[in-house]
Amino acid sequence: MSCPFLREQPVAEGARIIRRAFQINRVLRDRQDPLAQRESVIVERYCFSREGVIYIMNLLEPHIKCSTRRSRALTTAQTVCIALRFFASGTFLYTIGDAENLVKSAVCRAIRKVYLALKQFLGVFVVFPSHLRPQVVKQNFFAIAGFPNVIGAIDCTHIPIKAPPGPNEGDFVNRKGVHSVNVQMVCDSIIFRGSHLCTLFERGDFDGILLGDRGYACRQYFMTPFPDPNPGPQTRYNAALARTRARIEMTFGQLKERFQCLKSLRVAPDRACDIIVACAILHNIATIRKERIPVVGVQPDDDLQPVHLDQPSGRAARDRIVEHHF
Repeated sequence: MSCPFLREQPVAEGARIIRRAFQINRVLRDRQDPLAQRESVIVERYCFSREGVIYIMNLLEPHIKCSTRRSRALTTAQTVCIALRFFASGTFLYTIGDAENLVKSAVCRAIRKVYLALKQFLGVFVVFPSHLRPQVVKQNFFAIAGFPNVIGAIDCTHIPIKAPPGPNEGDFVNRKGVHSVNVQMVCDSIIFRGSHLCTLFERGDFDGILLGDRGYACRQYFMTPFPDPNPGPQTRYNAALARTRARIEMTFGQLKERFQCLKSLRVAPDRACDIIVACAILHNIATIRKERIPVVGVQPDDDLQPVHLDQPSGRAARDRIVEHHF
């Protein structure tokens, strides 16, 4: 029987005391400041540290800042973080909009504004052979497996996209029957022959060689594996080449793991290309700033078939490397 002199029931009063003891004060964050989060949350959400996000904001602000705050226009911080969240997660636009209390069209405009602004910095952050001196690049490659005079590794990767409408839809179907954009880093041999980089190598502008995988034609400045290596030097040459050019495969893995949107882009081919360029620029910014490196799993093999289009000058250069270094 309860005491008549108590206003509250003893059990209810005891429960209230326990709740007060374990009460956690709510912290209301400013929705206009997406960086008002713990550092771990920022890195998980945007794949950049707080300082990295601020660097990107300062870099892009002249190109994306709204001239007015009318109609509650997004701040520079909101615009950048919305785009980074999309690049990092690859989720649907309405999902990001729900999280930020924005309509899908506003999210789409923010992402487009950011990737178009990033494209203007392509020549600043994506350069060849590197931001380092060529001799340093050669030394770093040589330290991997003893392969000499290397200034780059070549490979390509496919970024899946939504099937585009119109008569050119078949142009985007790869050999696996999937609609995709073929991305070169540095480039693959077919695209390489028609690229500006090929012209520079043919002209002798670079003192060094590129490494390609099987399926690519061997040239004087473009080394590929022996199709059927003999035991001894040729086998050691192939092993060293494979270990050295694995750097480009690691780059693909880090790029796609850092920016999950590249695993499947639900946009038209022209916009897909712009997003890929933006992600490449952001990846180089992250590398230069020494941001956290994502954990990369095993990358699937492209199963390229060897070709026999080696140029005589390429075979001669490959034989000289084998003779003097392996």
